[in-house]
Amino acid sequence: MLSIAVAALAQRGFGGQYFGNVDRRGRLRVEPNARYDGRFTFVRLNYETAPGGYWYRNLPSWAHGYPLAEQNLMKIMNEVSFLGANDEQINSVALDDPELFKYPVAYIIEASWWTLTDREAAALREYLRKGGFLIVDDFKDLGDFGSPGWGPFEANMKRVLPGARFVDMPVAHPIFHCFFEIESLSNFPQAYNAGPPIFRGIYENNDPSSRLEVIVNFNTDISQYWEWSGRGFRPFTDTNEAYKLGVNYIIYGLTH
Repeated sequence: MLSIAVAALAQRGFGGQYFGNVDRRGRLRVEPNARYDGRFTFVRLNYETAPGGYWYRNLPSWAHGYPLAEQNLMKIMNEVSFLGANDEQINSVALDDPELFKYPVAYIIEASWWTLTDREAAALREYLRKGGFLIVDDFKDLGDFGSPGWGPFEANMKRVLPGARFVDMPVAHPIFHCFFEIESLSNFPQAYNAGPPIFRGIYENNDPSSRLEVIVNFNTDISQYWEWSGRGFRPFTDTNEAYKLGVNYIIYGLTH
């Protein structure tokens, strides 16, 4: 079913342009947030980018692929489910914006260049404690594209959740089976990263039997498959696997 949906959307054309987040002068264009109307709306977290994080077209690291990747994911969600998500507008909020608490699922990328204030750390901690679910995607090992690697992200999360432990995710976890059946993570398709992708999580109270609060895609870029859907850059089979993860993450976040 997902394969048919990807193929059909590719033929009809996905929303946006390849560099749809950049205006004619090369500046980042952030669309106004959609007003709440009862529909699920995807939200991406924006943050002050650390030095070195403007390596891609001089864009802040948080905005890579915005908003096309999420728009395409929401179109797939609406094809394969009855979610009825807003698949045209993607919202963006700062971590300490009270509006964040209106979204059950939040998304952040390129976390190697993520800077964090004490106020933002406290706000994200409260968001997670109140039941929010955080998806972390698209950041790489030390040195790849100049990335500072895992260290800055882990340090930030320890400020958000002191004492938090990262756990390598087993494929048997419900997040990989709550909609699509994902049978293996070891051979997950890579867009351009070297080495295997790494999936880690943070559990409520560090208890693996409790709710998963944070899912981390490390040394991989799942959203690039969403962004490039229908452009002919990646095979449908690989793109489908990336969409399966995205769909499962959203379903898990909405139901836990």
